[in-house]
Amino acid sequence: MRTGGQILVDQLRIHGADTIFTVPGESFIAVLDALHDAPEIRLVVCRQEGGAANMAEAYGKLTGRPGNCLVTRGPGAANASVGVHTAYQDSTPMLLLIGDVARGQREREAFQEVDLKAMFTPLAKWAARVDEAERIPELVSHAFHTALAGRPGPVVLALPEDMLSEEADTADADAYKVVRAHPGAEDMARLRVLLRTARRPFMIVGGGGWNEAASSDIAAFALANRIPTGASFRCQDYVDNHSEIYAGDIGLGVNPALAQRITDADLLLVVGARLGEVTTSGYTLVEPPRPKQTLVHVHADPEELGRVYQAELPINSGLPQFAAAARALEQVESFAWHGWCRAARADYYANLRHEPWQGDLVDLGEVMAHLRERLPEDAIVTNGAGNFSVWAHRFYQFRRYRTQLGPTSGAMGYGVPAAVAAKLVHPERLVVCFTGDGDFLMTGQELATAVQYQLPLVILLVNNGMYGTIRMHQERHYPERVVGTDLQNPDFAAYARAFGAHGETVERTEDFPAAFERALEAGRPALLELRVDPEQITPRTTIAAIRAARR
Repeated sequence: MRTGGQILVDQLRIHGADTIFTVPGESFIAVLDALHDAPEIRLVVCRQEGGAANMAEAYGKLTGRPGNCLVTRGPGAANASVGVHTAYQDSTPMLLLIGDVARGQREREAFQEVDLKAMFTPLAKWAARVDEAERIPELVSHAFHTALAGRPGPVVLALPEDMLSEEADTADADAYKVVRAHPGAEDMARLRVLLRTARRPFMIVGGGGWNEAASSDIAAFALANRIPTGASFRCQDYVDNHSEIYAGDIGLGVNPALAQRITDADLLLVVGARLGEVTTSGYTLVEPPRPKQTLVHVHADPEELGRVYQAELPINSGLPQFAAAARALEQVESFAWHGWCRAARADYYANLRHEPWQGDLVDLGEVMAHLRERLPEDAIVTNGAGNFSVWAHRFYQFRRYRTQLGPTSGAMGYGVPAAVAAKLVHPERLVVCFTGDGDFLMTGQELATAVQYQLPLVILLVNNGMYGTIRMHQERHYPERVVGTDLQNPDFAAYARAFGAHGETVERTEDFPAAFERALEAGRPALLELRVDPEQITPRTTIAAIRAARR
């Protein structure tokens, strides 16, 4: 006989869980008690459930295994929902466990009661409630299988507190097994025919369900056939950016030359990406339902194929399985588009160059140029959401798979929790977080978590005194009618020092390299506040230029 809490922890152990991110709540005290006897599962105590859920999501990205998050009902679940939404849109395996009201108290608006299944059904691959302790092994097994099957994603289980404390006699489930589709021989033969008759092929990689082998295989396929390859929004680490076939990132602020190349392609091979709003520049680069490019769409979820785009060749396959088959595909004679591939690479290099900022404050282009040379190729770079991230996306070069952690959902507050998770998973690697002044204060309290667990990560906080992305749109549509986007900020360096972290303010570009070295040498979490001119709204334009264009 075991309590429901003990049965749950035993199932997590069986399924290979080694880390749980949590904010403790009284609704799952029985689980916390069971974890006391499971020292092999690391319990990471966070300061807000949104931070805990983002950490679990980042863990899922880094490991390919479900990130585990444990929170309480009502407010805790609501806070964690942002991380669940990110996991869903980013196709990241994740398991959110929520302590719930006792079974006999439902439908009375008991303390913090929410219909959790109804709340999370639109946000997750599957949401359920476990009403009998005997069924915990069955439903937890279902949760792990669902999180990893096809297109990966988040699963939510509600756990009534009285169920967790009651005892039951039940058998454990076996560890989950990942099942993914493979491309058929006919699919690969048809792909080769389409590639052989193309003159301007282009490949886009992205989505979830990749691993390091898939990244290597798809790059080898592209290189052997000289296919220029771009990465969908915040998937830039899927292909080595130093490779001669890499053409750049297809996201916010996309290189106009790259956008034109995608439009001009006669064969578009999309591997893993859903082709969402950001990657298609509002569904203009690839127009639904029938693109003018011949579309080959490879996706792990059969329901995604044909959902928005009618592909000439839809292929339902796991990404590692397709990438391995593509690497083994007989090489296609590609002389017809060698020049096309070289031109795409030249456009990418041209886009790496930045115009020096003429003002007195920090030039983010110079900061990124320095980091390109300074960071090792296995450094992990995280970011949240905001215009500040465009500099990292455009000017940094990713060399290895899973060195980039950013929310394709566009959720603010992701960067700091993701950096905490990255340093926990890979303590031997350098972790750098890019965040903005608005973005940071969404989850900046997780700096306390980094200090508590002695994680020497580095946060580069770009301070322009406003919600920059919204200000940009505001100026484009209603120039000089500024409202709701100005921010009055604290002394961020002093804020960091108050937590026990290293904190400095950098106001001049030439001071950044030395300050960054001091941050690395601090031996504890470090934050560098980079003061930038608000005029520096994107790498391509200024607020004054946006206003002038509207006059």
